[in-house]
Amino acid sequence: MPMIVNTAAYHFVPVADADALAARLLERAQAHALRGTVLVADEGINLFLAGSRDGIDGFYAELKADARFAAMRVKYSYSRMQPFARLKAKVKQEIISFRRDDGQPLDYPRAPSVEPATLARWLRQGHDDDGRRVVMLDTRNAQEFAHGTFAGALTLPIARFTDLPAALEPHRAALADATVVSFCTGGIRCEKAALWMRNDGMDNVLQLEGGILGYFEEVGGEGYDGRCFVFDERVALDPQLQPLVDDAAA
Repeated sequence: MPMIVNTAAYHFVPVADADALAARLLERAQAHALRGTVLVADEGINLFLAGSRDGIDGFYAELKADARFAAMRVKYSYSRMQPFARLKAKVKQEIISFRRDDGQPLDYPRAPSVEPATLARWLRQGHDDDGRRVVMLDTRNAQEFAHGTFAGALTLPIARFTDLPAALEPHRAALADATVVSFCTGGIRCEKAALWMRNDGMDNVLQLEGGILGYFEEVGGEGYDGRCFVFDERVALDPQLQPLVDDAAA
């Protein structure tokens, strides 16, 4: 049986035609027999799509022909089953809701990032290249990090991403002497979180480039305990990007 190709991708870029773009992407995804979710906002797009190799390649080739999305990174994993029941497209206020004016990527320069290979080396040696201790800050919710997170990570008892600023407040003083690396599943939340933290006076914050899935893809599971929760029927992926649930009959 051919494997299903699962993708996650987002890109912050001004979108003046959100309704029209959402309709166009839905039509293209339908034409390629894909399932999943397309989110569009004035700030960009956020995609979770799965289908055949040809269908996925065709969809993203067409999307990247639009100069706005040519540089968008797509993360891939594979399964025997189709993890989405249907295809849907939505226009939203934000492609990931944060509701912080000082955490909007189109309004400020992108927060600095650290590449997975560099982070793995820092975790191995116990400090960054300036000798500062490294604190991994999980920006995901409690349901997600219950499946796994970086060893020793600072996790916060939040139910949604918008809860992060208040939950982080009691920890800020203790983080002053550390290099803080924010991370999430694929990069979108830690990108907003790192930007907000830097704008709010924490100049010692980086974001993990590509999130956990990018780290698994490039490094594997070094320094990570468990799996990474995903928002589909696979439930979670291990560091080899293998699904926890993969019933081919589904």
